[in-house]
Amino acid sequence: MGILEKIAEIEKEISRTQKNKATEYHLGLLKAKLAKYRAQLLEPSKSAGAKGEGFDVMKSGDARVALIGFPSVGKSTFLSLMTSTESEAASYEFTTLTCIPGVIEYKGANIQLLDLPGIIEGAAQGKGRGRQVIAVARTADVVIMMLDATKGDVQRALLEKELESVGIRLNRLKPNIYFKPKKCGGLSYNSTVPLTHCSEKLVQLILHEYKIFNAEVLFREDCTPDEFIDVIVGNRVYMPCLYVYNKVDQISMEEVDRLARKSHSVVISCGMDLNLDYLLEKLWEYLALICIYTKKRGERPDFGDAIIMRRGATVEHVCHRIHRSLASQFKYALVWGTSTKYSPQRVGLTHVMEHEDVIQIVKK
Repeated sequence: MGILEKIAEIEKEISRTQKNKATEYHLGLLKAKLAKYRAQLLEPSKSAGAKGEGFDVMKSGDARVALIGFPSVGKSTFLSLMTSTESEAASYEFTTLTCIPGVIEYKGANIQLLDLPGIIEGAAQGKGRGRQVIAVARTADVVIMMLDATKGDVQRALLEKELESVGIRLNRLKPNIYFKPKKCGGLSYNSTVPLTHCSEKLVQLILHEYKIFNAEVLFREDCTPDEFIDVIVGNRVYMPCLYVYNKVDQISMEEVDRLARKSHSVVISCGMDLNLDYLLEKLWEYLALICIYTKKRGERPDFGDAIIMRRGATVEHVCHRIHRSLASQFKYALVWGTSTKYSPQRVGLTHVMEHEDVIQIVKK
């Protein structure tokens, strides 16, 4: 029996098993086996076959955004509208056969946008070059999931399932579980909160499935067995995702209103150029980028050339971005903006910057 057959068998077993207190250990064990087989499926085959053309594009700009969706939902049209790159768009499926990069220039930042080929059901198992598409998506900072508004709910569920099975967790935080394998000493299990989904016996069973018999486990939040398995495997990617419903000009106003009210969702029409400016605003928010302007002593701030940083960046990060030796020569900085109590405020290297702050660095 091959890995695909084993996965199908376990999925059937999970679907027909009733979820109650008596079966939670059995289900936990099945989920651990399923995660193990899926990990084996993603590993490259040992036999050296003909090397195919890779999809990955060199990372450039301040952030990277991947466009994922089923064929013919408007990904290439969206890329052509938002960037100066022309991606071939036609009324038949699989017009795009490789990864096409473009650059969105917004608020002084260069955001790399990747138009990936359409995903089909079973992409996680390698159908339709799905594995290469998903591998590129793992390297992105944000995923834009393009959906056809006329059949959005079905497509959304299928795509989420495909990405979930290859270890991409959308709009979720990493589980707050401390896990450390040891050489000896057995299992040390503890929790700082009451647990409703996991117990010591279930944790032990899951660890035994991965041939781990000595480990320290500390639950700092009430997590499910699936989240605990994610922590053990350790190669999961947690990233923000924006669900973009295209072709809203083909559905009723009531349906548009319903889709727009869903969490992490934006409705657009590439054909009629509707709501694209709001999508850019949301994308900026999800990328968590900030603009910082520099100022020389006795001169006006340079608002023409902003330094693009991640939210939470400190003065030290800004120094490293300007020049790697600047932090060692740093004396103090003067900051104007919303991150200070008064303007200008004299700050040190640990001061956290905010969007559109102005900084003047004084060297020793």
